[in-house]
Amino acid sequence: MLSQTLIIIIITCLVSIPAFTNRKMINDLIMYPPSIKQGQYYRLLTHGFIHADYMHLLFNMLTLYFFGAALEKYFNQFGQLTFIIVYLLAIIISSIPSYIKNRNNSGYMSLGASGGVSAILFSFIMLQPWATLQIFFIPCPAIIFAVVYLVYSQYMSKKGGDNVNHDAHIWGAVCGVAAVLILDRNSLGNFIEKIQQPAFNF
Repeated sequence: MLSQTLIIIIITCLVSIPAFTNRKMINDLIMYPPSIKQGQYYRLLTHGFIHADYMHLLFNMLTLYFFGAALEKYFNQFGQLTFIIVYLLAIIISSIPSYIKNRNNSGYMSLGASGGVSAILFSFIMLQPWATLQIFFIPCPAIIFAVVYLVYSQYMSKKGGDNVNHDAHIWGAVCGVAAVLILDRNSLGNFIEKIQQPAFNF
């Protein structure tokens, strides 16, 4: 039986890959503020199932695969579909600030699963802050990566100009942390305890 992570990845690939060569499909699913203002609220979710190119898709899906597999069991102890719900809600919620900021910008569009993927990644970091992540083959403690990632995303969000929705990365991270805190009343205490016990496993 396929894991929920693999189901999400397969569906995302089945939508994203045909969309690479189908502009109408992109136009119908992408987050586009003027269309959302006209009532097409589904775009706040569907934009998470299309990507700019193969590298964009590969990066998001690989990240989801490695961290999603580790989190399914944790989230689903709170309900059978909790993992999927957290992922989908994170895509929606993380896109709302970008929509509000650009609601009158007819030139703005956004696509990609980064908000949902960021939520899963930061949920993992909440649970395992000293886990070793391989960042371009360089080992880094998860909590250190989280701080650098958020500072960089905030800087690039203000700077702009690179066609990346950094706000979705930030708010996706917030969604992931919030999901753990809301679902698991012991999570904050456990996180604080682990933070106070650094463990470097390079």
